[in-house]
Amino acid sequence: MWAFAYCGNLTGITIPSGIPSIYEYTFYGCKSLTSIEIPNGVTSIGRDAFAKCGGLTAITIPSSVANIGENAFYNCGNLKGIEIPNITIIENDTFYGCGSLTDITIPDSVTSIGNWAFSGCGSLTNVTIPDSVKSIGDDAFSGCSSLTGVIIPNSVTSIGNKAFSRCPDLISITLPNNLASIGDRTFFVCKSLISVIIPNSITNIGSEAFSGCESLREITFYGTASQWNNIEKGSDWNYNTGTYTINCTEEE
Repeated sequence: MWAFAYCGNLTGITIPSGIPSIYEYTFYGCKSLTSIEIPNGVTSIGRDAFAKCGGLTAITIPSSVANIGENAFYNCGNLKGIEIPNITIIENDTFYGCGSLTDITIPDSVTSIGNWAFSGCGSLTNVTIPDSVKSIGDDAFSGCSSLTGVIIPNSVTSIGNKAFSRCPDLISITLPNNLASIGDRTFFVCKSLISVIIPNSITNIGSEAFSGCESLREITFYGTASQWNNIEKGSDWNYNTGTYTINCTEEE
């Protein structure tokens, strides 16, 4: 741990083969490190291992890596691309503040996306969430200001509070069929959000869930008007939205 932490003038390093893990905080704060290749055989990357490596633009992660710890790439603001290996959990804050990431493919092995996992990835325009994912944590994509659209697969049964808040370019959202609730401020201040598809499995819409969605024009609800009216809706759930129409797809 902390082996090269705060080595501010370190620009590159060759990691030898045979290393089993990149331990916690190993390259923490190496602000001049620009690229790194992790050798095949490494099975884990510890928490904060590359956090605050502000100059890091590229990293190669082998398929042997099965775990990436919390905050591993926290505030790597110049990291432009990364291929996520077949891990099962994207931990809390893993890519928080990676403002140069433009596209992310989450592998089919992932079952959970942690709190703040991609928060503040301001250049992220597209994200593919596979059918393996069951939960999306609080603030997971909050502040992804360039994100334009997301289709959340039906495998997802839990979406945390503020998961997509402050995504001003988000235009449309399709919620999964098995989702029971929309959390507080889930789509707070998604100013460009025009249309939302909501399944009839929803029983609760949290406080300020769509507050500040000033362009909202249409909510399509896959159920009856009675079912829509029976959904528990939190305070200011639709405060300061556009003038929208609710289309219920099933007749009474």
